[in-house]
Amino acid sequence: MTILHQGFDTLALAIEANIGPELHAYLETEKTRADKERRDVLINYNGVEMLLKPHGGNGYSYIASGGPDGATWFFKKPNAKDKWGIRLSFGSFFMALHGIHAAKAHCEHVMERLGIRYAPHQVSISRIDFCIDILAKNFTLIPENFVMHSSTGRRDHITADDVSVNGKSGRTTSVTVGQSRNRQVIIYDKTSEIAAKGKSHWWQIWHHNLYENPSNCTKYDDIKRNFKFMKSSEMLRNYMKNHKSSRIWRTEFRAGKDLLKDRWGIRTWEQLFEKFGDLCREMGAVIRYTEPQENDPNRARWPNHLLWEIACAEINRDLINMRSGADPNPLKEVHREQHISLIFRNILGSSIALAALKDANFENLPKCFDELAKEMNETVSANAEKTKKQLREAGERYLFISKSSQPTYEN
Repeated sequence: MTILHQGFDTLALAIEANIGPELHAYLETEKTRADKERRDVLINYNGVEMLLKPHGGNGYSYIASGGPDGATWFFKKPNAKDKWGIRLSFGSFFMALHGIHAAKAHCEHVMERLGIRYAPHQVSISRIDFCIDILAKNFTLIPENFVMHSSTGRRDHITADDVSVNGKSGRTTSVTVGQSRNRQVIIYDKTSEIAAKGKSHWWQIWHHNLYENPSNCTKYDDIKRNFKFMKSSEMLRNYMKNHKSSRIWRTEFRAGKDLLKDRWGIRTWEQLFEKFGDLCREMGAVIRYTEPQENDPNRARWPNHLLWEIACAEINRDLINMRSGADPNPLKEVHREQHISLIFRNILGSSIALAALKDANFENLPKCFDELAKEMNETVSANAEKTKKQLREAGERYLFISKSSQPTYEN
């Protein structure tokens, strides 16, 4: 088995502070515009660019996204009786590339730009996930092999295919143990997940760790020899397609609000850096994925499976400084190319359907496409102002994946 990636995956926190009256007025005006235009609008407040949604949610009046290289921010209207007026969360893209220290630096930078003052003790970490991606050959996920306290819940996800697991029709692709507000562990087939959700940037991250940052890619056997001639993420992806028995399995340790605060007393950044490694180590001992022993009915004595041993070995390392270090620009280019490809397929399909409605045959398609292009140009010329507005709005919508420049984060 070979580790392709390990690092923080999701982070959410709240801040005991309220936005100022100037920022509140600005957000209210822009939210009204977003609601009128029925779209997310690009805002820029003191150099901070975000896409503001036309609605709020979960008690927050304003929701704004900084894109994959930023956080999603939630703001309440200023209220002296509700001091916890700000919440933010970082997704897996940011955390994988930049790490936990960059998240802290980004939070502090944006808060300063927004003119919001707060002290270190006014930060409250509400969720944090740590993941390990393992390339495993011939590994089969069996839900019954988990050993945990009898009161701990478990959820299994089974995908129908040609494989049968413990008499069930289909293949188990994910098992979740525990509750999201407390202690939760999940093992799932990351290869299938990225194919289903279009998260192709993970191929670049895994490839980068294999060749550019080998310290992030621990080798536990000789599987890595299979990749020594692979010079691109596409070759890695093709290898996985051709070797069906090899899949990338993610083990994820999730710490929710109740576990962080009630069990471990973790609220602030300092407490997180000090205690999170111990929290993960305990989680790996309380919940285990094991190798069943036919002659031993006592499940508590079953040894850990090799995949679990590898995952637990990784959480005993220095977790706080982990990040892939991959260049975000090529990964953003992947996002951009995915959107271009999807939109092109939609345009092509619609154009062919339009040609069919006009009773065209295959030989007449080029002529139909030329006529369509001419008609589109004429429509644009006749509606110049409307088209300029549509182009501007589309540019705002895709701003964060079209920009080539990247912010710098001090770790």
